[in-house]
Amino acid sequence: MVFAPDLLDAIERAPGRRLETVVWRHTFGSNPPEQANTGGARWNPPGVDALYASLERRVAIAEGDYRLSLEPLRPSVRRSLHQVSLRLESVIDLSTPETLASVGLAEQDIADLPIGRSQEVGGAVEWLQHDGLLVPSARANGLNIVVFPTQMQSSGRFEVITTEIIFEPPPRK
Repeated sequence: MVFAPDLLDAIERAPGRRLETVVWRHTFGSNPPEQANTGGARWNPPGVDALYASLERRVAIAEGDYRLSLEPLRPSVRRSLHQVSLRLESVIDLSTPETLASVGLAEQDIADLPIGRSQEVGGAVEWLQHDGLLVPSARANGLNIVVFPTQMQSSGRFEVITTEIIFEPPPRK
C-alpha cells in the first residue's frame, strides 16, 4: 500500500508514547487471544496483522456485542474475555477529537461505514513501525488499543492474565 506523505507526516506529529497497562480482549469460539486479525477491520487493512483490545472491560464487551449484532442470525458461540498484560514501545495516540482530525478523521467517521480512511491510517501507523494505536471506541465511551504484533519490540508484551467465559452456549442435544 502506498501512503500519502501528508498522512505519514501527520502520524509522525501525533502524540506517541510507551504504554504499559492491563487491557481486555474479547474473543469468540475457540479463537486464542493472541490470534491476530489479518482479514482487515476498522483500523487494519487486509494483510496487516492486528489485535484489538479495550482499556476497560465494559468497552470490550460492548465491542463484542456489536460484532454479534451484525449477524443476521445471532450465533450461539462461546464468548471469552481475556485480561491481558500489555507493554508497547511506540503507540500513536489518536484518542482525542483533535488528534483524530490531524489524520483526517472525525469521531463520527470511526463509527460509520465505509472504513477505508481508518484502515489507511492504521496501515500507515503499522508501516511506520509503530506497535500500537490508541483510538476511541465506536461502541462505548472509552478507548481501544490496536496492537500491531509484527512491529512489537523484543521488550513488548502481550500476556494473558485471566480468561473469563462470559457466555457458554447450551450443549447440543
